[in-house]
Amino acid sequence: MSPDDPAGRRRALPSLTGMRFLAAAMVFFSHAFFRFVPTSWGSADKGVSFLWSKAGSTGVSFFFILSGFVLTWSARPGERARSFWRARACKIYPNHLVTAAAAILLALSLDETMTTRQVLPNLALVHTWLPRLDILNSVNTVSWSLGCEAFFYLSFPFLLRLVLRVPGRWLWWWGAGVAAAVWCVPLVSHVFLDSGTPLSARLPYSVTQLWFVYFFPVTRALEFVLGMFLAQLVAQGRWPRIGLLPAGALVVGAYFGALYIPGQYGTVAVTVLPLALLIGAGARADLDRRPSALRGRTMLWLGEVSFALYMVHELFIDRVAYELDITTADSLTPWQAAGLALPTLGGALVLAWLLNSLVERPVMRRWSRARKPVPAGRPDPGVVSGEGAAVAEDPRRSVH
Repeated sequence: MSPDDPAGRRRALPSLTGMRFLAAAMVFFSHAFFRFVPTSWGSADKGVSFLWSKAGSTGVSFFFILSGFVLTWSARPGERARSFWRARACKIYPNHLVTAAAAILLALSLDETMTTRQVLPNLALVHTWLPRLDILNSVNTVSWSLGCEAFFYLSFPFLLRLVLRVPGRWLWWWGAGVAAAVWCVPLVSHVFLDSGTPLSARLPYSVTQLWFVYFFPVTRALEFVLGMFLAQLVAQGRWPRIGLLPAGALVVGAYFGALYIPGQYGTVAVTVLPLALLIGAGARADLDRRPSALRGRTMLWLGEVSFALYMVHELFIDRVAYELDITTADSLTPWQAAGLALPTLGGALVLAWLLNSLVERPVMRRWSRARKPVPAGRPDPGVVSGEGAAVAEDPRRSVH
């Protein structure tokens, strides 16, 4: 089936929206276990919390690949770079600003200090360029991924020109080359970067090595570019008919492989291709109108608030742990943590809904696209009848 609708626009891919919540949930549970069972962070324990230890990195990798895919899929011919950057800034920065303010207020309420060296780079989303944990994990710690996304967005108009010039017959080769480059990143880190004091028994590499593989925007851009090539393969009908269940099984198998593979290969490399296959399978399922539980009403709603959930969840988890006095000296058992994580997820979803409804969506409607002057006597196309003035939302609003 054609990827375009009768009006010539790319068809919607709702299954990918549903997938976003699953990825956000993986990040949530990873952080919940590390906070509710603090002793699991540095240990080599193989219990329940160990099983969630790669969920955060896998979920973030999914988002980076998906971001490249959807931005390429929904790119409008002739769109100016400035218009694109405006829409992207309206998408991510308001949520970032609100949650950063919340993080600072929470820190002040607990008599914790944040230095200017931490706050300013974080607010400017340049902190991921600095290989220092106190800066990388500053303010709202999950915002490091927004620093990477900001770099992706700045680069996208230029990268898109290059990707669109690749002949169709070469797309698989270019995609394979990018995936191979992802596998080379841990090797470069191991061979060429300072292997100073290991972080822990579970993380046997230095801060610089961790930064290069996990936080550095340039190396993480490889996943974004892979998503761009993936979108072109699907759009040109060159993607094979891989079902969602087989693709999902490959992701599960790769995830367990990532838990046990030595070094930093389990951070991104092991799961990057299976995640790409899953995104491609979801896109093809929607284009072919095959059944998909991911596009149900509940999953679509959860996917829509997933960016807000990502931004609020760790702040909420930390607050719950503080109120319950969960510390390294008084840690929960893994099963107690699992029981606490579910209601905590419910509370985080309420906060995510509020952030999405009161900040994210209104800003996107009002400021993501420039309002054009409307000739006298003609209705404003951005005004919705009966709902007051509202600028039409950018079709990419559900992607971060």
